[in-house]
Amino acid sequence: MSVGVSDPSRSRVRTLATEIGVFGMGLASVVGVLASLWKVLVIGWFGFGAMMGGVALGGRSLTGLNRTPAARLRRLTWAYGLSSGAMITSAALFLVPTATAHHARLGGIGIALGLVAGFALHTLPQSPGEEARENAEDGHALDDRPDRSGHAASVVGLSPIVVELTLHAGAAGLVIGGVYAAMPSLGATLGLSIISHKAPAGYVAARRQRRLGRPIRTLLLPAAAVAVTAVPVGLTTPPHVDTLYGLAFGMATGVFLHVALDFLPRCEWGSELYQAAGFVGAPSTDPGCGSGCPRVVRREAVLSTVGGGLLVIGAWALL
Repeated sequence: MSVGVSDPSRSRVRTLATEIGVFGMGLASVVGVLASLWKVLVIGWFGFGAMMGGVALGGRSLTGLNRTPAARLRRLTWAYGLSSGAMITSAALFLVPTATAHHARLGGIGIALGLVAGFALHTLPQSPGEEARENAEDGHALDDRPDRSGHAASVVGLSPIVVELTLHAGAAGLVIGGVYAAMPSLGATLGLSIISHKAPAGYVAARRQRRLGRPIRTLLLPAAAVAVTAVPVGLTTPPHVDTLYGLAFGMATGVFLHVALDFLPRCEWGSELYQAAGFVGAPSTDPGCGSGCPRVVRREAVLSTVGGGLLVIGAWALL
C-alpha cells in the first residue's frame, strides 16, 4: 500500500520516524526513571536492545557478495527459516496465550483482525507511479525487479514491515504498561517473555529493508515502540478491562503473526529467496546449484523452520 509520497517526502518521513524512535526512547527512559517504573523500563530496553541487535545482524549479513547465488540461497533459506520458526513459536507460546487469557473470544477475534490488517498492508494497491515503474521493469533480470509480493510498496514513506512491527510493538506496550500499572507486584518475567521475539523480528526486517534499498535506521521506531507506549500507560491507573486488553493484544499478536508467516522461506522459482540470492536464470542453469538444488532448498527450508521453533521451546524449557 502506498499513498504516492514523493522521494523528498519519503526521506523526511523516514528521518522523522528515526528521530521519533530515538527521542521517544530517551524520553520514556527519563520519565520511567523519575517515576520508578523499573520493570516497565527493563522490559522496554530489553525489547529495544534485542530488536536492534537483530537489526545489526540482519543488515550486516547481506555483505557476502563474493558468494555464489546458490550459496546465498541456502544461507538465506536458513536465516529466514530459523527466524520465522522462532517468531511463529514465540507467538504461539507467549503472545496467543496472553491475548486469550484476558478474554478468550475477543482475544481470538483480535488475532484474526490483526492477521487481516497485516495482509491488507502488504496487498492493497500501490500508487500509480510505483505500478508504472514496476510494469516498465518487467523485462529486467529477476534480481533487478521490485518484489512481486507487495513489499516494494510503502505506507506514507515507510515499508509495510516497519508499520506492522510498530503497530504490533505499540499495542504490546499499551498492554504491558496497563498490566504492570494494575498489578505492580507482578514480576518482569511475563513482560520479557512477551517481547522475546524481538531479535528475530529485527533480523528479518533488516534483511528486507537492505534488499529493497531502504534504510534500516527506520527500525528504531518499532524497536522503541514498546517503551514509548508502555511508560505513559504505566503512569496511570487504568481500569483492568480484560475485554479491551484481550482485543488489543490479540490484534498485536495477529499483526506479528502475519510478519512471521510472511518470512517463511518460500522455495518456488521467482520467490523472494531467489531474488535476494541474485539468480538471473533457472536454478538448474547455475553451475553452483544444479537440478537437485530446489529439492535441497525445500528440505532445508523445513528443517530451518522447525529448528527455529525448537530453539525457542528449548530456551523456554530452560528458563
